[in-house]
Parts: sequence; C-alpha cells; structure tokens
Amino acid sequence: MALVLAFAAVACADASAPGESAAERPRVVIEAADGPVSVDVEVADEGFERRAGLMGRTNLPADAGMAFLFPEPTAGSFWMKDTLIPLSIAFWNESGAIVAILDMEPCPDDECPSYDPGVDFVGALEVNQGFFDEHRIDVGDRVRLVGGVPS
Repeated sequence: MALVLAFAAVACADASAPGESAAERPRVVIEAADGPVSVDVEVADEGFERRAGLMGRTNLPADAGMAFLFPEPTAGSFWMKDTLIPLSIAFWNESGAIVAILDMEPCPDDECPSYDPGVDFVGALEVNQGFFDEHRIDVGDRVRLVGGVPS
C-alpha cells in the first residue's frame, strides 16, 4: 500500500516546485521550423522516475511533458504499460538533434508493445500525441534543456 501511495504522489507531482519562477522551471526548448517551441517538463533522470514515467495520468497540459535524461547514449525502448493517454515521444542525441519521433498508444494490459527509436539517444521527450505535428517539429530539429534541469 505504501508503494502505491508513493507512486501516486510521484505521478501527481507538478512540474514546478512551490515558489519556483517560470525561468527556474525545467523546460525543453525545441528549435523548430516555425521558431522555438517551449515545453514545461518534469524530469525523469533516475531509475524509478524513468520506469514510472506518465503512468496513471489522466491528462497532460497542452504545453507540458516529461523529459527522460540519460547520462550517456543508450539504446532501448519505451512502453505504455498503465499509461492512460496517447503520447508522442521525440528522442535526441548527444548533440541535441532529434533522431526519432514516435506516436504511442495507451496500454492498460500486461502485454504492451515497445516503442524503439532504432538509434542511440541521451534524452526523450513525451508529450500529448500530435504535439510534434502541430508544432511542425521534425527529426533534425534541435533540443535545449533550460531552467532547473539537472546537469
């Protein structure tokens, strides 16, 4: 039961801390065709945070997401187990270039598909499905981390 409560607390956490200014909040800025696109993010840079991701969420604000950060290039896949909302994910490499964008569907079952970019990456950004299309964000666009993002 305590694990469930701990998970619920993490899953419901806001992307910003109380009293934190907009400049201090972690954000991903993407240099897209139509200009910069800013996304307020929650940062998942530890094992538990990465595993939980956006599981259990029933909504995600339009210009918000979760940034998954890795200390070195990694190959791997994401899945949507117990994730309730459709998401899109962009993966970026060490130079900050987006190397893959995928759409992912909710999966309440135990057997969920894996979403593999097919390339190494150091970061990934999950947002509401369609966000990248809406903002004309494509493979090759550049990602910057700003605000209270851990180094």
